[in-house]
Amino acid sequence: MRKIKVLVANRPRLMRELVMATISDQSDIEVVGVVEDEASIPKTVEQLQPDVLIIGLDRPEDRPHICDVLLDRFPHLRILALAAERDSTVFYWASLDIRSNRIENSEESILSALRGSKLVGSTIFGSDPKSNSRAN
Repeated sequence: MRKIKVLVANRPRLMRELVMATISDQSDIEVVGVVEDEASIPKTVEQLQPDVLIIGLDRPEDRPHICDVLLDRFPHLRILALAAERDSTVFYWASLDIRSNRIENSEESILSALRGSKLVGSTIFGSDPKSNSRAN
């Protein structure tokens, strides 16, 4: 059985210790590292390639910027953000966003679409209000 690799990067120290106490005795979870300095999280994620990163969450209503940075570079990563003082936890992950856009039924538009041109017909990919988007 493959273990879930977890990197713990909670602040403050007490929160980190509580998280470690909760997950360290789970047979299917392996703590691959602990990070105390938020600035070193991207480098540590790159080195250790964890499945899950556990971070502290200062404001549950706002997604931490580090989530965007990490999920862009490591789309396989899942991030569990904990805000203990607010009794809140948020789980972040990247997913495939499928979009569609109607194009003019003409040779020029079809060739533009095949060439990956930004402009197809009179609309820009993804900006058409009738454009469909579905997150998986």
